[in-house]
Amino acid sequence: MDEMVRRFSQLPATCVADGLRGFNALDWRIKPLKDGYTLCGRAMTVDMPAGDNAAVLKAISQAQPGWVLVVDAKGYGGRAIAGEFVVGLAQKMGLAGIVVDGCIRDVIGIRSLDFPVFCKGSTPSASAKVGAGSVNVPISCGGVMIRPGDIIVGDADGVVSVPQEREQEVLAASEQKLARDNVRAAEYLQDEESARRYCAKLFS
Repeated sequence: MDEMVRRFSQLPATCVADGLRGFNALDWRIKPLKDGYTLCGRAMTVDMPAGDNAAVLKAISQAQPGWVLVVDAKGYGGRAIAGEFVVGLAQKMGLAGIVVDGCIRDVIGIRSLDFPVFCKGSTPSASAKVGAGSVNVPISCGGVMIRPGDIIVGDADGVVSVPQEREQEVLAASEQKLARDNVRAAEYLQDEESARRYCAKLFS
């Protein structure tokens, strides 16, 4: 894990979103299969036609440990981009997780893998493997432009993408936000009196 990814991995997605001034949060419907799932890593992108997951398998075969597979499946819910077996391959290859603007299947089996998958939902229907699609190209996933190597942060609140050229700036802003939040909580969440003092401060 590179140092930048390590530091982002210690931040909640909310603070990273604040560091980005509210931009670059993926579609709110893309959520983890389990609330406890978190992920952080550099994006390996997949642009796949709706219902053709050959490029997903190609990406997994080329992936490096710690990468996050980010799949633009065009938001299509009619066919899953992967099931338990394919997700298991990604896990064995050492990926940090999968984010998809679309659906998966074999939900119970994937949850049992305890491997972070973020998606819009599930469907029983499998994709075909025609062979179209591209790997490691700029994509739009969940309404956000993502390029190979961008940092992806995800947790129960959703997924955020950090452009490579803004890593330092966003990291600094996100860490500062977390520090301010911690100070505020320590000062105003001690008891009822401190909470009232904070509310009074807002409206004084």
